[in-house]
Amino acid sequence: MSIWWSLHLRREAASVPLARRLLLGTMETAGVDPDVSYDLSVALSEACANAVEHGGGMAPGFSGAYRVTAYLDGEKCRIEVADSGPGFTADRSVRLGHDEAEGGRGLYLIRELADHVQIGNKPGRGGAVVSFDKILKWRKDAPLIAV
Repeated sequence: MSIWWSLHLRREAASVPLARRLLLGTMETAGVDPDVSYDLSVALSEACANAVEHGGGMAPGFSGAYRVTAYLDGEKCRIEVADSGPGFTADRSVRLGHDEAEGGRGLYLIRELADHVQIGNKPGRGGAVVSFDKILKWRKDAPLIAV
């Protein structure tokens, strides 16, 4: 069984809970264990918040939108958040530790909550891409469990 969806969202704070609710609803309907669903929803919220905060600019060619794609395929969920901003640059480094600075905590949380994380830039036009996956656990009564 496979489920996938993709959203094209405005870079507004209100888009973050929308993406999170859609993911939680999809996983609840499929029968994913609530603890796994919660971990993925927090990671998704952090990735979306990064796209809203850093995913655009005032220069020509920057979009006021970002994209979220989620795949539930067999025993794994994969999520990708891509924006049209400047991407990860030397002055926007990816801090993986938990420090006193305001920035970097979201990426740290994503790494802690997911099984595999990739952080980088889109080829060509630019923009950041944060993708992560997690092995799914299913409720005993899961209606859409992969066989």
